[in-house]
This record gives sequence, C-alpha cells and structure tokens, in this order.
Amino acid sequence: AVMDTLDLPYATFDVLSDEEIRDAAKTFAGWPTFPQVFVRGEFIGGNDIVTEMHSNGELREMVLEAGR
Repeated sequence: AVMDTLDLPYATFDVLSDEEIRDAAKTFAGWPTFPQVFVRGEFIGGNDIVTEMHSNGELREMVLEAGR
C-alpha cells in the first residue's frame, strides 16, 4: 500500500509462491520476514523501515533517484 501511494512504477513478486526464492531472499537480505523492499537490488528494509521512510519523504526520493 505504501508503494501505491508513491504513484511511481514498481514490481512485486509473491515469495509465498516459491519456497526456494523465499529462502534465497531471506538469505540475500539477511532479513527473516516479508515484505522486503529492494531498490535497484539493494535491500532497503521491511514494513516498519519502509513506512518510516515514506512518512519522512525519503522513500519517494530514493525511488525517483533510482529511476534516473
């Protein structure tokens, strides 16, 4: 829902549909829970971190910068 409010393009993947990818994502990010947000392949954080970044405008800035 946070990403929808940005009105910017993004992609999602349902990790619950593939156990192998789900396990790999946890290992790659070093983060055991979902959702996980990545920008240009860099792990940004889970729901709490992304919500805070959205609240202070940092998330929108980061996504806009990544699109340039």
